[in-house]
Amino acid sequence: MDATVLKQLAAEKAVEYVKNGMVVGLGTGSTAYWAIQFLAKRIQQGLSIQCIATSTQSDELARSLGIPMTNFADIQTIDITIDGADETTSDKQLIKGGGAALLREKIVAAATKFYIIIVDENKVVEKLGKFKIPIEVVPFGYEATMRKIQQLGANVAVRLNKAGKILETDNHNFIIDADFGLIEHPQKLHQQINEIVGVVENGLFINMANIVIVAHANGTIEVL
Repeated sequence: MDATVLKQLAAEKAVEYVKNGMVVGLGTGSTAYWAIQFLAKRIQQGLSIQCIATSTQSDELARSLGIPMTNFADIQTIDITIDGADETTSDKQLIKGGGAALLREKIVAAATKFYIIIVDENKVVEKLGKFKIPIEVVPFGYEATMRKIQQLGANVAVRLNKAGKILETDNHNFIIDADFGLIEHPQKLHQQINEIVGVVENGLFINMANIVIVAHANGTIEVL
């Protein structure tokens, strides 16, 4: 099965957890895209929910499909969030932020009672770190912030958009992609990165996921 079919399988399974009356967090990226599509289909069939998105991209997609949206001014907690990941270990530690939405994704995750991650089998790793850690930083003095991240032992680069300009997040910040190699102590590294002045948040999601739904190439679904 190709990657798109696997993403659809994982997303369809995740949407089964959504019940009437829930507030649902909508992730960002190519896998979360399918969860939004399946939620829209269930809403057409009578499901009554409110949703909050982790990016302007997901918000616009959801609204275009007729999904009722809300915001943190009107809700205190989120019942379920469905999102993808760039890497996950078997004990559900994650790297996220390939889509440059990590800050809003983490804000939504932190407000969520039941956080579901959906991936295909290629995203499951023994140790995090093959995928570079995205780090959202304030634009002012970002070069100095990059040097501080580099001093932790990473090879670093500011992320560019397709036009070759520095990419800006929805929050008008920059993304530094940091290659630490395989990470022995993710929680310690998470804390070290976030202690750097100028760092807003990083893409290590430690002890946040309740379950990870993995779609395998043979068509089976595994829940970690």
